Amino acid sequence: MVCHMTALASAVILDVLIADPHVRWHPIRLIGDLIGILERKLHRREGHYALLSGTVLWSAVFLTVTAISAAIILAGYEKGLLIGTVAETIMTYFVLAAGSLRKESIKVQRDLETGNIEQARYDLSMIVGRDTKDLVEAGITRAAVETVAENTSDGVIAPLLYTALFGPAGGFAYKAVNTMDSMLGYRNEKYEYFGRCAAVADDVCNYIPSRLSALFMIAATFICGLFSKRYSPHDAYRIWRRDRRNHKSPNSAQTESVCAGALGVRLGGDSFYGGILVKKPYLGDDRRVVVPEDIKRSTVLMLGTEAVCTVVIYTVTGLISIFQ
Repeated sequence: MVCHMTALASAVILDVLIADPHVRWHPIRLIGDLIGILERKLHRREGHYALLSGTVLWSAVFLTVTAISAAIILAGYEKGLLIGTVAETIMTYFVLAAGSLRKESIKVQRDLETGNIEQARYDLSMIVGRDTKDLVEAGITRAAVETVAENTSDGVIAPLLYTALFGPAGGFAYKAVNTMDSMLGYRNEKYEYFGRCAAVADDVCNYIPSRLSALFMIAATFICGLFSKRYSPHDAYRIWRRDRRNHKSPNSAQTESVCAGALGVRLGGDSFYGGILVKKPYLGDDRRVVVPEDIKRSTVLMLGTEAVCTVVIYTVTGLISIFQ
């Protein structure tokens, strides 16, 4: 337990200080490669066959990733506690995305502040799925804030919680589920059946973490509000209560609604994906226009939320150890 918790804290710090390296051998990219290979082998468009083959793909990726990550950790601890702890730290570091998300989103903010709209559109396209080529400054800013808010849950808090509960194997299993959803979980003709298992599994795995993330973010807003009037804990809670279900996904609006209320801006609304208009409801009140500085404020909320979650994990772990 001590080694596990030491590795968890070390990985959180490492992720914040050193964002994910953009390397070909990054484990999450390798998971994406595996998904791509199996998709080319198994993809069928015929109704029930597509559903079955998509489920086979999901099961194969989930079991493979879980087994390999568990084997690496077991092999590390077989060599000694130090090697096992180091291996666990590195693997946990790879499943957390706070550092890279902050780095990439701040890059968009700097592009906007220097008036480089084209570069901002390009840098934004690296972290969002929507079309960016026609977005103006407000649209770029809103998209960046939204992706930071949403990924606070599925890119930071959810993998942190699953790793805390089940070790790095749990964290990697979750990342496999999340990556399959991002690659296959589309509601279109190509993936309607083939990607259904991936989409449903991701919704299930994120159901509790997304709601905990929202509560942690409200707490983080309260803390940030002690240092800056730019954050409103009252509105964060109010907008979350009102708008947390304003999304087709059962989970996405949880942290987005908190962030909208905390910053006093309106998020959401229609966007284009692959040239197709996707209509989405708004989150938050239209009190003011979003500005590039809101991107940085959203990353502060993200890191604050991660800090709150980490404190909760260690508090619960400490209480359990006391009463055992």
